Amino acid sequence: MLSHRTIWTATRRGLSLARFLHIKTASTPNDNALKFISTDGELLQDRGKPSVEIKNTDSALIEHSPLAQRIFTQCSGVESMMIGDDFVTINKDEMVHWSQITGDMIDLLTQYLASGKDAVSSQFFSVQEQSVGYDVNLPKFKYDEDQQEISDMIDELIQTRIRPAIMDDGGDIQYRGYDPESGTVYLKLQGACKSCSSSEVTLKHGIESMLKHYIDEVENVVQILDPEEQIALKEFEKLEQKLDQK
Repeated sequence: MLSHRTIWTATRRGLSLARFLHIKTASTPNDNALKFISTDGELLQDRGKPSVEIKNTDSALIEHSPLAQRIFTQCSGVESMMIGDDFVTINKDEMVHWSQITGDMIDLLTQYLASGKDAVSSQFFSVQEQSVGYDVNLPKFKYDEDQQEISDMIDELIQTRIRPAIMDDGGDIQYRGYDPESGTVYLKLQGACKSCSSSEVTLKHGIESMLKHYIDEVENVVQILDPEEQIALKEFEKLEQKLDQK
């Protein structure tokens, strides 16, 4: 779906011009995630920068993202969001219908893009490093020259071949490291792809298969989870065990 609004846009010289801004919505593999795309060249952050993921409980991060503040305040039912360069992926509560969110999101994004403001402040990333602990238990690897070359090859393959496809589906991916002893590659899925029912298929049969095809040293791929995701997964496993016993 393509929507547009007439917006007075700010220029670098302080002048204003009235023109249409267009926001396109695109479905994702996750029924509870929708991608909102700017089609006129306006950016929420510099082109190619890693996407930023913010949950409605991340108060420290929300404080440093004016865009997140507006979305979580004005769009009821939004659980998390991922800010790319020219798009935002919204994850909603499954009990909320998209008709309750989409119109407000389009209005909000067109107004924000027209303002020319950055989606996150300059302090955001330093706060993110201190407050987001999904890789807190990730071991640190030291590489010799050959191992570093393998790690660089993995990173390049992810950036050039895998990440664009993931972003098309409203998600993103971060390379978190390579264990040369076990051949394990550690990745972080973001946005729509993280909570999608097919994420394990994407991880194992898509990403892992491609990495193993091009790089012989890769043996398997492991997704790094947020602490709350790890807790939820353990609780789900306990529930499955109880159901199996019954």
